[in-house]
Amino acid sequence: MKYMRAAAIVAALTTAPALFGQGIRQQRVNFKPGTSSAVLSGAIKGDETVDYLLRARAGQTMQVALKTSNGASYFNVLPPGSEAAIAIGANLGNQWTGTLPKDGDYRIRVFLMRSAARRNETAKYTLSVSVTGRADAKVAGTSYHATGTVPCSVGPDAAGSARCSFGVIRGEGGKAEVHLASPGFDVTVHKDQLRILRFEGNTVTSADVKEKVSVERQGDNWSISVNGFHHYTIPEAVISGG
Repeated sequence: MKYMRAAAIVAALTTAPALFGQGIRQQRVNFKPGTSSAVLSGAIKGDETVDYLLRARAGQTMQVALKTSNGASYFNVLPPGSEAAIAIGANLGNQWTGTLPKDGDYRIRVFLMRSAARRNETAKYTLSVSVTGRADAKVAGTSYHATGTVPCSVGPDAAGSARCSFGVIRGEGGKAEVHLASPGFDVTVHKDQLRILRFEGNTVTSADVKEKVSVERQGDNWSISVNGFHHYTIPEAVISGG
């Protein structure tokens, strides 16, 4: 099991910042073993922006708080590989606590609002960050990271007319193994009667090589058919932990 490690540090970050696009400095936050928080000091002027990079795992909890000398200075939290913020400090009073949806590098972006940037104003700030929780926590008494039910159907029955018990074991890089019980059975009880589907990227395969799996991605759901007879709708959140 891996645990998120963090450092309680009060000061500017020690390594030299790297340019990341016009006016954006990028700085990785390396946490000191045995702690789970950091307090970072800095300053920005005009259109300067700082991205603090922090690696975390799906299911962990992040807390961010910004104290600033300029009321037009805020932070956003950007998830791995996206510019769509999952937290907007201007709407949250510059404080946020949330569960992280996926593994990867999160960016905590500190900036001045456009009007203040145009006036070339300055903001001195302290940014408090913590990441807590075990990303690999298991459902008590099981090997699963999560359990529940998903819509399913058998043969000619209407799609989603039944519910199938599932358990998911999540791996690195978005990989996951979903164990599925037949309608009316429980994945934690009927352990010798389970179908196992393996997710990796856009590919889904069965642990039983004789089974033919067809897959269609519809928004945030995976529509899966096994041998054209067993049908499941599995939300992406089951796979990624979002």
